[in-house]
Amino acid sequence: MSQSKEILGVAHRRAQELALPYSGALLPQEAAHLMGELPGVVLVDVRSAAEWQFVGTVPNSVRIELKTWPGMQPNPHFLAQLKEQVSPEAMVLFMCRSGVRSDEAARLATGAGYTSVYNVLEGFEGDKDAAGHRGTIGGWKGRGLPWVQG
Repeated sequence: MSQSKEILGVAHRRAQELALPYSGALLPQEAAHLMGELPGVVLVDVRSAAEWQFVGTVPNSVRIELKTWPGMQPNPHFLAQLKEQVSPEAMVLFMCRSGVRSDEAARLATGAGYTSVYNVLEGFEGDKDAAGHRGTIGGWKGRGLPWVQG
């Protein structure tokens, strides 16, 4: 439990340094640790259904599109779907491909009254490598954390 408190402290300090309006920012391995150690932690994957199907997902994550493919159109029902599936009292970790959409989702959730909100930095796939491919540098997959295909 003390490692979880330390992780949350670091995540909170990152949020302060980055002037984020939500609780904190976590590295993928920190998010995985919290999910395994703390009860009631919910990982919400906000990527598109196409990404879930073709790139993979984290087991037991809640999937709610923030933007839909093709065209990455905003999901007008995002907050309603979030409220249907995740309690505002839960510790909620948001993840996307690289950390940008999940930041937006974390901001929306905070504005909607969620009080324990974290963004997973690096996202599911991380940054592009020298060959222009994701999934090898950083990110949930690149760090060897549990995931499943489609």
